[in-house]
Amino acid sequence: MSKTIDVIQHHMGPPKLTPAASVKTRPAARSGTFAIGGDLPVHRLGYGAMQLTGPGVWGEPADRAQAIGVLRRAVELGTNLIDTADSYGPYVSEDLIREALHPYPRGLVVATKAGLTRPGPGKWVPLGRPDYLRQECEMSLRRLGVERIDLFQLHRIDPKVPADDQFGVLRDLQKEGKIRHVGLSEVNVTEIEAARRIVPVATVQNQYNLAHRDSEDVLNYCTRNNIGFIPWFPLATGDLAKPHGVLTRVARQLGAQPAQIALAWLLKKSPVMLPIPGTSKVKHLEENTAAALLNLDASTMNELANE
Repeated sequence: MSKTIDVIQHHMGPPKLTPAASVKTRPAARSGTFAIGGDLPVHRLGYGAMQLTGPGVWGEPADRAQAIGVLRRAVELGTNLIDTADSYGPYVSEDLIREALHPYPRGLVVATKAGLTRPGPGKWVPLGRPDYLRQECEMSLRRLGVERIDLFQLHRIDPKVPADDQFGVLRDLQKEGKIRHVGLSEVNVTEIEAARRIVPVATVQNQYNLAHRDSEDVLNYCTRNNIGFIPWFPLATGDLAKPHGVLTRVARQLGAQPAQIALAWLLKKSPVMLPIPGTSKVKHLEENTAAALLNLDASTMNELANE
């Protein structure tokens, strides 16, 4: 599928989002559209910027120019939802996004998160004190170079801090115009409902993929309530991608890559699904984005889901 994508020469500056561009050059536009919070439309196949940092999601990338190129190519391919977090690096991912894409093309949504601190590579510690979340919001505003963050997500609910206090500061930041929409990450239905009593919840970001579907009830809740569901780690496929597994078999039948089938399955699963596959390589980015050109039929969906 990746061979069907025309190669576009990289821009020296941030690329422009041009609706007249062809499907082949902007395949992400074929993934469908979802309006975050009811008023912020994005193409459903986005890009996750976690892997642009160093090993263990720590420090600078080995090749900064390559990281910049991936971000610019993502937008060229029609991606207009980029997901990051202050903890990626920490701070490195947000800095790269600004360097690559600011001033941002019209319609590009950069979503970020706060609520996890980083004591070292591969280590993540929740911190949800309201003063800390406010501080990190202010710092993300400066790093990204924006006056308002389109989607600000609580990376984790800190069990040591009253949840209502954490939701409350997000409500306050929204009222102050510093964030447009609020998202949550790694939450259950009860926690989403508790948050919604305090602040509107536009998105939920939980682990979900073909091999890990523990959040099925959360996805169903989001689908019923038109809340965007952002599945992190969308390409995990487990045994399904073994040489004789169902995912590999379907990919061969359709002339696609297993990762593309996994993404196409997610897109077909629910109209609120917003996959954000991440990569640090342009080739993989192009292959992932081409998944939006696939349309799996009902029998294939069932075959993949029930294996």
